[in-house]
Amino acid sequence: MILSLHWPWKPSSLAAPGEHSAGALAWLLLLLMLVFMALPLVAILGQAFGGSALISTLQQPGLGLLIGNSVAVSLATTFLVLPLAYLYAMAITRTTMPCKPLFQGIALIPLLAPSLLPGISLVYLFGNQGVLNSWFPNGGIYGFAGILIGEAFYTFPHAVMILLTALAAGDARLYEAATALGAGRLRQFFTVTLPATRYGLVSAGLVVFTLTITDFGVPKVIGGRFPVLAVEAYKQVIGQQNFARGAVIGLMLLLPAVLSFAVDRWLRQRQAALATAKAQPLRPLASPLARALALLCCVLVGVWLLAMLLTAVAAGFMKMWPYKLTLTFAHFNFDDVDGGGWGAFFNSLKLAGGTALLGCLLVFLGAWCSEKLRVAGTARRALHALAMLPMAVPGLVLGLGYIFFFNAAGNPLHGMYGSMALLVCCSIAHFYTTAHLTATTALKQLDADFEAVAASLKVSVWLTLWRVSLPSCLPALLQIARYFFVSAMTTVSAVIFLYTPDTMLASVAVLNMDDAGDTAAAAAMATLIVACSALVCLLLALASNGLMRRSQRWRNGAR
Repeated sequence: MILSLHWPWKPSSLAAPGEHSAGALAWLLLLLMLVFMALPLVAILGQAFGGSALISTLQQPGLGLLIGNSVAVSLATTFLVLPLAYLYAMAITRTTMPCKPLFQGIALIPLLAPSLLPGISLVYLFGNQGVLNSWFPNGGIYGFAGILIGEAFYTFPHAVMILLTALAAGDARLYEAATALGAGRLRQFFTVTLPATRYGLVSAGLVVFTLTITDFGVPKVIGGRFPVLAVEAYKQVIGQQNFARGAVIGLMLLLPAVLSFAVDRWLRQRQAALATAKAQPLRPLASPLARALALLCCVLVGVWLLAMLLTAVAAGFMKMWPYKLTLTFAHFNFDDVDGGGWGAFFNSLKLAGGTALLGCLLVFLGAWCSEKLRVAGTARRALHALAMLPMAVPGLVLGLGYIFFFNAAGNPLHGMYGSMALLVCCSIAHFYTTAHLTATTALKQLDADFEAVAASLKVSVWLTLWRVSLPSCLPALLQIARYFFVSAMTTVSAVIFLYTPDTMLASVAVLNMDDAGDTAAAAAMATLIVACSALVCLLLALASNGLMRRSQRWRNGAR
């Protein structure tokens, strides 16, 4: 008799060296996310529903006006931005117009500036002393019109990025069939293009609406006597020290954000189900008329974006707008005005640098644990679930939660309150979701057999992470670093309640200088933020190209 032995072994069933320590890391990361993401939200819920704050706020006489104004300006911004962004994205993706990279870069310019900048620009253009004040006589820019234009500038790049993705892919077979049936260009647009991109269009609309209703910067500068919920929350906390009422208003801002997030997730699932692998690539329109119209659309929108940016930049270098337009650097003497001086700018550099470095580390390790680890399954699933939480939480609400949680006397982490470390943690938590999705997408592109083979060879998971996963995801990591740095430099809402005189930030200094009447100095500080953000983006792009040539040759195949 021949005895046959069957060894029930699969490479994927082996426990690779270091896997258990990696599982402990997953639980540690989960603990950090609970402390810096979930518990602050629990604290704000307790503050809002504890006592009589909820009842008294809901009975406030002007609450209906606040809600109505916020919804009205958010809807108006959405209906203004969506057509502009859609035409702009169509011009770039569906035609052969020249200078596409240039116009795509111009569309992203508002991302480099704090949301206060468009408000400052509108004051200099259409305010009481603006060069074009006749366009909005009697201070008409201060209020609904000003918030609408400023929010359109602030939200435009977010809508364009979504719609560029939605319009980038098209099935040429559908257009060929429509042409064969005698449908013209206009009918093809309404029967083919618009239905194919409806999910992207709705998703962009939800993003614009949410960003507008939760934004604090634009209405604070140009809102005038047009009150909105975000500014009211700021006034309740900073002006009146009424933290409980501020928490209730913060929860009101949380509701549309959560609803938009839920609808967007549902739409993404529906859109994935409609994808087909048989689609034929669509050729962009090359007719002279289409190219001319596309170029005209991009030029008009690009001029508007550049005019808003350059107005604030010019105001920072002009002696006295609009009476003495001689060049001066006096407005950059930040130590002579209220706002924190040059120390505020250097604090922002520290915040942005710390957020980029620590954020990249935490995000990549968190995404790696949730995607590549086979142990600690509960921690892995919880990590991914909590990583989605910040996307539905406005920065203003998160900042309020940090006050209630970290300023509590019984909290052992109370010592962090008011420190730069807490500002870094808050910034990472605020922008975590987008960075996590970027890292997860990069890791999903790597074959799972890497870990299985490493386990069969008794190679440590840490060595596989260092030698395989990290180099392969290096381009995505550089994108995450750029995203964290720019977002931390420009954010206002998430940190407006957390800074101290020693940790004053440049974006907050812009607000304080504008409140004090030093609008030119505020414009100068906003200019520095834009210049610094642009410079870091350029340096990271150059570093990315260099590193790609050295460490990503495998993507181009052997030569």
